[in-house]
Parts: sequence; structure tokens; C-alpha cells
Amino acid sequence: MIRYLKRGRTAAVKTDDDAKVRATVEDIIRDIETRGDDAVRDYSRKFDNWDPADFRLSRAEIEAARKQLSAREIEDIAFAQSQVRNFAQIQRDSMRDVEVETYPGVVLGHKHVPMNAVGCYIPGGKYPLLASAHMSVLTAKVAGVKRIVSTAPPYQGKPHPAIVTAMDMAGADEILVLGGVQAVVAMAVGTPSVAPVDMLVGPGNMFVAEAKRQLYGRVGIDLFAGPTETLVIADDSVDGELCAVDLLGQAEHGPTSPAVLLTTSEQLARATLAEVERQLSILPTAGIAAKAWADCGEVIVCDSDEEMLQVADDLAFEHVQVMTRDPDYFLNRMTNYGALFLGPRTNVSFGDKVIGTNHTLPTNRNARYTGGLWVGKFLKTCTYQRVLTDEASAAMGEYCSRLCHMENFAGHGEQANIRVRRYGNRPDLPWYRPVEAQA
Repeated sequence: MIRYLKRGRTAAVKTDDDAKVRATVEDIIRDIETRGDDAVRDYSRKFDNWDPADFRLSRAEIEAARKQLSAREIEDIAFAQSQVRNFAQIQRDSMRDVEVETYPGVVLGHKHVPMNAVGCYIPGGKYPLLASAHMSVLTAKVAGVKRIVSTAPPYQGKPHPAIVTAMDMAGADEILVLGGVQAVVAMAVGTPSVAPVDMLVGPGNMFVAEAKRQLYGRVGIDLFAGPTETLVIADDSVDGELCAVDLLGQAEHGPTSPAVLLTTSEQLARATLAEVERQLSILPTAGIAAKAWADCGEVIVCDSDEEMLQVADDLAFEHVQVMTRDPDYFLNRMTNYGALFLGPRTNVSFGDKVIGTNHTLPTNRNARYTGGLWVGKFLKTCTYQRVLTDEASAAMGEYCSRLCHMENFAGHGEQANIRVRRYGNRPDLPWYRPVEAQA
């Protein structure tokens, strides 16, 4: 039996909030489409109090940002990027172009073709999320994307030196200091000062996520990524302190970030509830985390691992931390999740910052149909075909002609018939009728 010791906001409240965000984003997109750079600058002044001469950083400004960091800070960024680059390259190497003779004289293949231009959004208004530069810019670079535009909002009234340095070290071709909806819209639709891109990637707040949703189709996107979600699946092999740390460590992302404990131990559940309150009294980011926990935190008690699996797959959360005696039970059976963190030695923060897997992951139950950002998102798998012999062309033509006739596609059928006439030594065949009727 599934029991809730704590519930979050109702679905009705969330739906009302989503409608307000949607309307705001629609207005901003329409305005930037109409007024271009002027609108972008107005929104930058309004939302970020940021009005530079040029949103694009020069090489001198990038180098000046790097000089503000210590050698250790640069070394730490380089280490994290080496981890992300290494795993992205392993993923890229697993994606092979293929070319196979599937029928005598017929060769089929596919190639993985990088996108030409990608826009990477790096959140940085509240927290300077420089790790997002590794996850988006660097992964696109490994994929072979030709032009990478990377943008982040100003932080406390100026470009954040660590974000700028991380974007540059990751390989961004253009670096903008521009945030929010105005940034992603400028990259997607293009303005006189920002050439449009083919795809938008990167996490962001609910407004950025909604902007990407509305722009999808005009450009590609990595996925629909809203406020961070974390699910801790635990049994009595761990304690409340560890569970509370892993819940609040993600709740501090923002006041709408769900954090859920799913457990078979009511004793652990109650210990975690008490520990959350204790930690909120000392956590420097408690102002945000407490709001997220109050509005979006949940504690669910189940009778078995099987019941927890059912709940977890239904939630389809972005981050799933599994701290049970047998975490492989969930690895082998779960189907809906953004990323799994197996055992108490790892955690979501490792994945967010340094371990090498990508931290841009699906939220809002979108893990039911997509995984997270990875090198393959920047590649188009494009097929091709060759027919090498007259005999193969005529044979395929006969089958194709009859199939087209069943579908009443005369023009398609003639594409097949003309090959039968030319390559099957059937010059007497009339136009249009399927081959079987012409024999």
C-alpha cells in the first residue's frame, strides 16, 4: 500500500502557474520577432538590468575574465571538462556509420551528420552554473558542430568570470552575456546582431523551458527541461541524514523544484522529515530549499521494492538516487528516468558537476519518451542508398511498382516502372500500369 506522509502542490495550482508562464513567453517571442535587437535590449534592461555596448564578448574580454580565476579554479574546470569530454567521446565512438549490401546489388547506409549551428544556454542569474557549459558546449564540440553560440546572463551586474572561462575552454565560437527568454529567442529567430542557430540546448528556469517549447519546430531542442526534480529511493540500509542531504541538495535549485523520498521504511521516512527540518536551520540556501520542500516535497512509503518501482516509473523523474541494498534491482527494471545514481557513494551533485555524465535531463515526466542531452543529440542520422546492378534495380522496381499500385500512387509507380523498362530489358512496357499487369 502506498502512503503519503507529505504531499506537494496540487496539479491545479501547477496548471495555473504554467498558463501564466506560457502567456508571458508568447508576448516576448512576438516582440523580439517584430523589433529584433531593440526588444532584446529592452528585456535585458528590464529583467537583468544589463545594457552593455555589445552582448557578444571580445577575445580581450574573455581573456580578462580568465585572469580573474585562480590557477586551482582553472584546473578544477579543466578536470570536470576532461571527464565530460571523455565520456562524450566514448559515446560518439559508439555511434558508427554503416554501409551494408542488404540485397544483391542494393547497398544501404547511414551517416551521423553534425548540426551546423547550436545555441547553448547556461543558467547563471541566481547560481553561476558553469557546469552547464561543459554539458552543452563541450558535448556539441565532441559531436563536431561547426558553430556553437553560448550565452549566460550577467551575474551581479557583470559577466561571471568562471562561466565565461568554462564556455571558452569548452570551445564556444561566440560568447554572449545575455539571459532569459530574450537570449534563447534571439538565438532561435535571429536578430541583426545574432545569426540564428539550428538547435537550442541547455537547462533553465520555467520561462526558458517554455520558450524552448514554443520555439520547437522552428529550431530543434535537446529536450523539455523545467525545474530540477530529484527522487531518492531508499530502504533502511541508509539513514535520514543522507536522504535529507540528497533531497535538499537539489531543492536549492529553485522554489518549484520537486524533491521526493520514496522508501519502504516508515522509520527512515520520519527520520528524514526531522532531518530536513534540522538541516534547513543551518543550510545557507535554506530560503530557496525550504520553499521548494514546503511546496513540492513529498515523502512516500511503500511496502516493497516492487511497489517503489511502480511509483518511480510513474513519476518519471529527472534524477533518481537509489540507496537500497540492491540498487541493481532498479537499474535492471526502471524504464522512466533521466539519470540513475546507484548506491550511497554517488549522488546527483557528482552528475551535475564533475563525474562525466550529462546533467541536462528530462523533467515533467518527459523521461517516459526521451533520455537526456548527449553527443547523439547533436547528430542527425541520415540514410542513403545505392543500387549497383541493372538486375537489382529491375527487381526492386517490380516490387515497388506493385506496392505503389495498391496505394494508387501512379507517379511513384512510374518511378519504378521506368527502371524496369531500362534496366530489366522491358522497353515494351507501357506507362503507369503495375509490372504484374504489364507482363
